[in-house]
Amino acid sequence: MKAPRVMLLPGVVLPADLAYAGLTTVLGTDAEIAVKNLEVYREASPPPGYSLDTEVEGALREADARGWHRFHLVGYSGGGAAALACAASHPGRLLSLGLLEPAWAGSWGWSPQHERLWAQYDELSQLPHDQFMAAFMRLQVRAGVPLPEPPHGPPPPWMKHRPEGIRALMRTFHTYDLDREALATFDRPVYFALGGLSNPDQFAEVADRLSAVFADFTLEVFPERHHFDPPHRTEPTRLAQSLMAIWSRGDQLAEEGES
Repeated sequence: MKAPRVMLLPGVVLPADLAYAGLTTVLGTDAEIAVKNLEVYREASPPPGYSLDTEVEGALREADARGWHRFHLVGYSGGGAAALACAASHPGRLLSLGLLEPAWAGSWGWSPQHERLWAQYDELSQLPHDQFMAAFMRLQVRAGVPLPEPPHGPPPPWMKHRPEGIRALMRTFHTYDLDREALATFDRPVYFALGGLSNPDQFAEVADRLSAVFADFTLEVFPERHHFDPPHRTEPTRLAQSLMAIWSRGDQLAEEGES
């Protein structure tokens, strides 16, 4: 069997090559990998009219450039939200869907706790840049979980674009129509990696809601991980094994459908 064709979409903070360095090293030549940055950072400022459809179009454009008619899509955080949008709008292009704590998963079925959390996110828009990132990160982990220390030295050049990019992504979450019924027709394997130390009002709830949507849904919990200490960076070998199993099933289903 040929190596699976896989696209990896990062979150809204780290560039894709840094975010997925550990995972791509572990996978080596076992997969044909496209590590793609988010479209929100294609230029110095988010593109006019930016939405999750912008990310979907960028992912499909990258796949077309590589000659990939169908491929496996994996997305973390903001990239996970984009991956869900792609599964809803272009299900026939995907062989499987890998979700690494997607930041958002539609506006339906929210619990009161989830609604309160997003009200807190809305309040962050009023904060100055120097306070925004710490507050944004704090909401995504369990109470009392320490956040990673910022790296020594001056911030990398790309960091200055992050607050504006995050705000653009948060705005599209308010207006984007992620079609639950369209997602429910997605018949390929779906994998969800959940950190046990992440904020359950965000990520465990999203996992629970999506488990009721997708017919073929696998949840794997990484008890010692959280959203800023994710398995693709800290447990890449375990995650690679799980993803390879999902990709193998997706490729097998595609072959059976073509025979």
